[in-house]
Amino acid sequence: MSDFRFFDPHAHMTSRTTDDYERMSAAGVRGLIEPAFWLGQPRTNVGSFVDYFSSLVGWERFRASQFGIQHFCAIGLNSKEANDEGLAKDVFEILPRFALKEGVVAIGEIGYDEITEAEEKAYQWQLEFAREHDMVVMVHSPHRDKKRGIRRSLDVAKEIGIDMQKLIIDHNNEETVKDVLDAGAWSAFTIYPHTKMGSQRMVDLTKEYGAERFIVDSSCDWGVSDPLSVPKTAKMMIEQGVPEEDVRRATYQNAVDAYGQSGQIDFEALEAKPSIDQRQLFHDNSVLRGQEAQVSDEVPN
Repeated sequence: MSDFRFFDPHAHMTSRTTDDYERMSAAGVRGLIEPAFWLGQPRTNVGSFVDYFSSLVGWERFRASQFGIQHFCAIGLNSKEANDEGLAKDVFEILPRFALKEGVVAIGEIGYDEITEAEEKAYQWQLEFAREHDMVVMVHSPHRDKKRGIRRSLDVAKEIGIDMQKLIIDHNNEETVKDVLDAGAWSAFTIYPHTKMGSQRMVDLTKEYGAERFIVDSSCDWGVSDPLSVPKTAKMMIEQGVPEEDVRRATYQNAVDAYGQSGQIDFEALEAKPSIDQRQLFHDNSVLRGQEAQVSDEVPN
């Protein structure tokens, strides 16, 4: 597996420590996407979103770079908080300020949680914005009534006029994958240790369907989750006879191709040897706590 590189297109690194960045880098993760999401308790004012979105395009991008990982993000109002309609309206007013910044590869993660009217309004507004700006869309599918939620997500996206090649439906399982593939969208799978989609189930699905438009991600967050889910799943795939080309597509190339439609991913830089300079600062802050700074050989002193 030493010659494999990985791209994790759904990792909530705001919730993770620098140790996780170190482990991901050592395991071959060369790039990741951090989608905006619910932080575990409701935000009560739009200023919280301003600070959060700012961290996604700023501090987290810097923090990842200190370990040789290219950090991209998706900006959006998550489905759970879309039910606070007053706050949602305020978020939509500031969302364009961040969604069109460098390093933003998609609107997301958006969609449904309880499949409410308020969630649908927020989903439609953000789909319209994505269509007007020719952006990729990352869709969160509900934890309950997932099949109905995904079918509704696909139908509404089609009604709005979203190009299915620019639609990534995440949190899929065995019951939903065919609907997504038949619609022409990308089918992404969040690999968790104990819930949603596990590595063995992912192996079985890849053997059944192949890797066309399959995307494997970790969705590591503030709960019990694993930032190494992508390389661990790739290892299991190889051990169980999934063709190497399918493994590479599902754990790297498909995500790069899908989100690369944003024009924000430098493909050559992503495949080059990572350049690290831990002497750098972000707002006078570094990731170091007394240890010697790592500096790549090619970086001038």
